[in-house]
Amino acid sequence: MRTDIADKCRFEIRTPEPAKLQIFLRGDLVLDTAPICLKKIRENLRKKLPGLEKTVIDISGIQHLDDYGAMVLSEIRNLTGLSPERTEITGANEDHRKILGMTDFDRNSLCPLSPPPAPNLVIVAGETAINAYNGFLYFISFIGAITVSIARTIRHPRSIRGGDIVTHMKTTGVDALPVVGLISLMLGLIIAFISSMQLKLYGANIYVANLVALAMVSELGPIMTGIIVAGRSGSAYAAEISTMKISEEIDALVVMGFDPNQFLVLPRLIAALVVVPMLAMFSNIFAIAGGAIIGVSMLNLPLDSYISQSMEAITLFELLWGLSKAGVFAVLIAITGCLRGFQAKGGASSVGNAATSAVVTSIFLIVFFDSMFAVIRIYWGG
Repeated sequence: MRTDIADKCRFEIRTPEPAKLQIFLRGDLVLDTAPICLKKIRENLRKKLPGLEKTVIDISGIQHLDDYGAMVLSEIRNLTGLSPERTEITGANEDHRKILGMTDFDRNSLCPLSPPPAPNLVIVAGETAINAYNGFLYFISFIGAITVSIARTIRHPRSIRGGDIVTHMKTTGVDALPVVGLISLMLGLIIAFISSMQLKLYGANIYVANLVALAMVSELGPIMTGIIVAGRSGSAYAAEISTMKISEEIDALVVMGFDPNQFLVLPRLIAALVVVPMLAMFSNIFAIAGGAIIGVSMLNLPLDSYISQSMEAITLFELLWGLSKAGVFAVLIAITGCLRGFQAKGGASSVGNAATSAVVTSIFLIVFFDSMFAVIRIYWGG
């Protein structure tokens, strides 16, 4: 049976076997012909669907195919009511496959040109191990390349781009100050409020100031600042560099003789190393201010007494300890963000993946190194 549709799109339906259906499409399956073609095919398929077990759609005769034609193929498959394994698209050339790929036929199993194999746990485990090993090697080479770039910069200080450092200091530090200050203020309020509920039972309200100051300066100030910067700037570093990697701008830098690490990584690393400890200091100040609000308004403590008690709790060692941790966190955030950016591959989705991976990895490393600092301090103090 053959049906002509304005001499632009033709189809032929055959049943070589009682349970097998073959549909041959010819001509152009595009915007103009798709509605009429689908209507005619739907009318003819109503007589041939009972007892159907397999459908073959041959598109080797299709000269022009667009996304509307791909929707027709999808609808034909849906009309048969068969599973993807029992519906086969044959005769697809390279142009057809591009159109089908753009409409996500393979991902949605609407066009089983090559059915995906069943997952094998051994293969998956092996691929994961190989990827982890390759990632470790890339990390080592990345650290080595940064070390070489730092040594070159020390020998030739004028090679570093000061304007880029200032720009990244603004985006990493100045622009992050409002959110760091607000979160630290609320955190100081929470710590002071919770601690006052217990300390007031023993008449030790004044020690709320000690608790807030010591907790923020030594622990919570650096770690909260690091997490905020990782979410803001670490993701931005990864997104910017991954975009350059995908658009081959980094390859262009290499071709022109520029060192990508010195051009992209070092300005971000230096900027983060300078501003993150400063942000941690501001975080401490805002948190102490938040604790003072609770101390003065709820515990009836004099403001000057609260401030003097806080200053007594903060020793020079505690201050330097917290700032040193903030510096380490800054290095981790900058290196992780840049590393994930350089590791990006593929299309636009890899930019989002790089940013997400940078944030998750940075936060994990911040918590891990903070726990290492705690262990070091225990043995140091012992």
